[in-house]
Amino acid sequence: AVYALRRRWPERPLALIVGAAEAAALRGRLGAGIDLVTDAVDADLLARYDWVIKSPGISLYRPEIAAARARGVRFTSGSALWFAAHPEARTIAVTGTKGKSTTTALIAHLLRAAGLRVALAGNIGVPLLDLLDPPQAPDWWVIELSSFQTADLDAVPEIAVVLNLYPEHLDWHGDVGRYYADKLRLLGGDGHQPRVSVLNAQQRWPQDFVAPGTPSWFGDPRGIHVFDDRIVDAAGPIVELAASPLPGEHNALNLCAALTAVAAAGIDPSTVAASVSTFRALPHRLQVLGERDGVTWVDDSIATTPHATLAALRHYRERPTVVLVGGFDRGVPWDAFAAALAQSPPAGVVCFGAAGPRIAAALAEAGVVGVACAATLAGAVVDARAHMPANGVVLLSPGSPSFDAYCDY
Repeated sequence: AVYALRRRWPERPLALIVGAAEAAALRGRLGAGIDLVTDAVDADLLARYDWVIKSPGISLYRPEIAAARARGVRFTSGSALWFAAHPEARTIAVTGTKGKSTTTALIAHLLRAAGLRVALAGNIGVPLLDLLDPPQAPDWWVIELSSFQTADLDAVPEIAVVLNLYPEHLDWHGDVGRYYADKLRLLGGDGHQPRVSVLNAQQRWPQDFVAPGTPSWFGDPRGIHVFDDRIVDAAGPIVELAASPLPGEHNALNLCAALTAVAAAGIDPSTVAASVSTFRALPHRLQVLGERDGVTWVDDSIATTPHATLAALRHYRERPTVVLVGGFDRGVPWDAFAAALAQSPPAGVVCFGAAGPRIAAALAEAGVVGVACAATLAGAVVDARAHMPANGVVLLSPGSPSFDAYCDY
């Protein structure tokens, strides 16, 4: 954001509010005329400024932000600035609790297979503000947006894709209802909606949800869906699931969403279906790391919700599996997860990290047996290997983020 503002307005006064350690690392790297501020952040500090560009990781609902807004301070974000600067851009934006990155990358891959120039940006890697002034405009912008980014995004994309909604990030949003509402801001409001909204027919939507306009549904016979090991639509088969490099039923649904978005962009999905097989799956998503002593080790560490862990377990339901769950405790409920494991238990569960004791308690209350606890991930791996039967799977699908043990993603 600092670099983008400096390119556009080199003479405007600009402050960067950071921690002391970050300020020391940045000093001398940002150029002249930028005030590095390390004061404690409160409404008085924020009220010094006309506009504040907030990093997405900082909750919009912090009390000092609410107090500053009441005093007339205007807040925006990098994503909002980019959309304001590119009102004519053809955009496909993807959000959802899980599957965003895979689906966003799939859409870009399929559009490129159709011969189009595509920019892939947003939460998936390249920040939108890094592409504020692209040397050549793409045919389509395919953008992943998190709930942190949709919460204060007033713009709407041309095509909006909402994959699913499950409780997550409650520490940022405050409660499930606000989290869902912030996600669904991508669909706009009365008179200000995407041209096409691509929606999951299998999702249990909030009671007050009203789909905008005439949505393009995926996941059931109203649109592109899975039938008899194929992706199909009303006209017939599009692609065999065996041709997809993406494991799991949830990824078949992600592929349905991507093909629906491609169709909304004016491309016949059947003309790019052959390119599905050349898609490179993203790391940390049911990624098989290898096999040793008859045990398969799988990295599904992107699974930071209990629902995502259940999806991973469904994929390995035919093999004995020990699942590692735990990490940073974000306050999400584990009762539905525990009830599902009581009905269909894996070979073992090892709970670890800050969230481990609460997960173990939920599993015990549901009557799940074969549960062990470890303080750290390293200890959880040792426990898993000790209890792993032959031809089994050790599945790191933690259902939680890792900020209790690691400094970043």
